Amino acid sequence: MAKTSPVEFIQEVGAETSKVVWPTRRETTITTVMVFVFVFVASVFFFLADMILRTVVTLILGIGQ
Repeated sequence: MAKTSPVEFIQEVGAETSKVVWPTRRETTITTVMVFVFVFVASVFFFLADMILRTVVTLILGIGQ
């Protein structure tokens, strides 16, 4: 692999950085809200799955009597 000089490296980094498409404030807000909604849905799902599995295991092992 060929070595590049520090100046050339900085120029290449600048060129690549200019290609980045940054999200708008609206896109960032929508994505953030979506993340919170999916976290809430996942937490409810795992809570219910845990409750069901705990009930089934308790019934099978007869612990709750």
